[in-house]
Amino acid sequence: MTDVVALLVPFFGLILIGYLAARATGQPLEALGWLNTFIIYAALPALFFKLVSRTPVEELTRIDFVLGEIGAVYLVFIVAFLIGYILRRNSFEDCTIQGFTACYGNIGYMGPGLALLAFGEAAAVPVALIVCLENAAHFIVAPAMMAMAGDDRRPIHEIVGSIVRKVALHPFILSTALGFASAASGLQLPGPGLKLVDYLAQAAAPCALFAMGVTLALRPVKRIPAELVSLAVLKLILLPLSVYAVLSLVGDFEPVWMHAAMLLAALPTATNVFVISQQYGVWQERASASVLIITVASIVTLPIWLYVISSGMLPPDLFP
Repeated sequence: MTDVVALLVPFFGLILIGYLAARATGQPLEALGWLNTFIIYAALPALFFKLVSRTPVEELTRIDFVLGEIGAVYLVFIVAFLIGYILRRNSFEDCTIQGFTACYGNIGYMGPGLALLAFGEAAAVPVALIVCLENAAHFIVAPAMMAMAGDDRRPIHEIVGSIVRKVALHPFILSTALGFASAASGLQLPGPGLKLVDYLAQAAAPCALFAMGVTLALRPVKRIPAELVSLAVLKLILLPLSVYAVLSLVGDFEPVWMHAAMLLAALPTATNVFVISQQYGVWQERASASVLIITVASIVTLPIWLYVISSGMLPPDLFP
């Protein structure tokens, strides 16, 4: 367990440094704009390209893994949505944001660095597939659900066009596609290009975690949602179990693929959930509070999950 805590200290330490820096300097949240731009458009895409391009192409075609992982995530989304809609009588829009609070993990900012440090380069492929394709699924589902709720009043062709552009042109998707092309063709960047990619990739985790701490510091808790406990349990406990059970059912995967998927599922809620709520003017203060409190709660749950995963307490496949 000591090794697990030692592994997580740098990650939560970087978040804490960002949090304290934001509190100490008094800089507005808008000052973070260019750092976020660097992370989203340069550092993380370089990391995904690096991971995918250096992988044998046959390992990149596990559609059963991708569909199983996304299916497990949206099982939890449906549970959270139905709890809000049927039991709590919340609006369709509120329940949509609650669903994402329970299933949309911080897989982009926290996932790659932590999984690679915990499980080594063997975790690179499942991490890249999950981060890129799960994010693509969220980019599709969020505007589709809000359109169904009536919050997006644009014509249907504009909504569909917006979704297609958002998915096809997102830096994560483009960089992964380029990585696929490089792996399939066997062509690699020349030496200076590879060095640049390496420099950018190495900056991804520190910058992303620092930015996450700043974001949490500058979005104070104003309104704690009544649904917080159930959403935290769904996100931090049920989602990793859902991923474990569904992937055990749909395929026979290497243990490191299962471990990486469970670890990413155990991460706290992504700040993108607040961005979605802000975009549509729905559940904003409660989304902000949920992201912060679930992130703090993950300081306890994430070491436990990492210990359970890495110690072999769970078999690699629930249904061998």
